[in-house]
Amino acid sequence: MSGTRARQLSPNQGFAFYINAYNAFTIKLILTKYPGINSIKEIGTFFSNPWSKKFIPLEGRIISLDHIEHDILRSRFKDPRIHFAINCASKSCPPLLNRPYEADTLEIQLDAVTRAFINDKKYNFLKNDTLFVSKIFKWFEEDFNDNPLFFIRQYTDDKFQRQLDGAGPKIKFIYLDYDWTLNRR
Repeated sequence: MSGTRARQLSPNQGFAFYINAYNAFTIKLILTKYPGINSIKEIGTFFSNPWSKKFIPLEGRIISLDHIEHDILRSRFKDPRIHFAINCASKSCPPLLNRPYEADTLEIQLDAVTRAFINDKKYNFLKNDTLFVSKIFKWFEEDFNDNPLFFIRQYTDDKFQRQLDGAGPKIKFIYLDYDWTLNRR
């Protein structure tokens, strides 16, 4: 990665590159302590978390996962689907795609992982008029234009969409607890 000239990549190449880098370096970070940890959070210290640890070489600098996520992916690309493409190796994280993200198929890949996450009842489900959703929608609400329900509706399958429509106009939100246990996959 240190040899890649990320600033010279096309927008889609850059987007795919940084998603792949985030996921690869998350795995690398986990492997520095595995199997002696049960959560990525155990890698942090009292004063810092694992995401702020600077260990990633990029264009002559050493950066952190936080830098990739917040200062590059979220701020430069402004695409909320990023939250379903990057993975923190925890059970409540969206599943890691089993192949790299590629510029030519990036839109298809981002749509696919977003749809898969939103329609997986392990992460999001409706009960009566209450929508139980991942805390990702709370933590990054501004990335979803402060309207996670509108975003969710764009990616629901037909069955889930009918359930949401039947719940009425005043759907309540409950954010599910986030399980930081390693997904071990």
